[in-house]
Amino acid sequence: MAKHIGIVAVSPEGAALCYRHINREVSRILPEDEHPRITIHNEPLARYIKAVHSNDWHEVGRLLSISSKILAGCGAEFCITPDNAVQHAIHLAESESPIPWLTTTDLVAVAIEREERSCVGIIGTRLVMTGSTYQTHLGLKGINVIPPDAEDIDEIDRIIFQELIYGTIKPESEQLMIRVISKLADNGCEGIILGCSEAPLLITCENSPLPVYDAALVLANGSVHHAIC
Repeated sequence: MAKHIGIVAVSPEGAALCYRHINREVSRILPEDEHPRITIHNEPLARYIKAVHSNDWHEVGRLLSISSKILAGCGAEFCITPDNAVQHAIHLAESESPIPWLTTTDLVAVAIEREERSCVGIIGTRLVMTGSTYQTHLGLKGINVIPPDAEDIDEIDRIIFQELIYGTIKPESEQLMIRVISKLADNGCEGIILGCSEAPLLITCENSPLPVYDAALVLANGSVHHAIC
């Protein structure tokens, strides 16, 4: 019997995409009568945004742990969150969580290492693009992570927080993202990490100038294989 998967939702759009990815992978590899149970729980998005912008990672960890406890009570045997901006706080949540966490950053690092990339770009919130969310994990594997230019970071952060987390999709924002990825390709990047769970609303394998590592998709597929192992 496959393990019960718990999804800790932060952004509703990102959690919905992750849920869809999980079910597509399950349908691809498992008979219908062996599909795992999936439960989603969220605390209000505004609480996360306030805590992240205040750099209050203990509060982010507390919010994550609240969801993990509720998911455990529903029968979930492990939990994930597709939201990249809160990955820093998972280690804080783990100490209060009754079930283990499967983390996005480790799975993405393994996927990039497997394809022998030496340099990748990253798209995400300002924190994800300029911080250590992926940079540390990939750096330990000898893989360089290149962020966009400072001006592009400002614009991408705005698009995420003012448009994508609310499901707003604008053609001009898509074109900006594509231009940014093209510049990263010109700077030697061999792939692009979509380190924002809503980024696939704009960027896909079909329109990206670089091979795409969609962190939410990698996590979703990893959670399915973890559930059946």
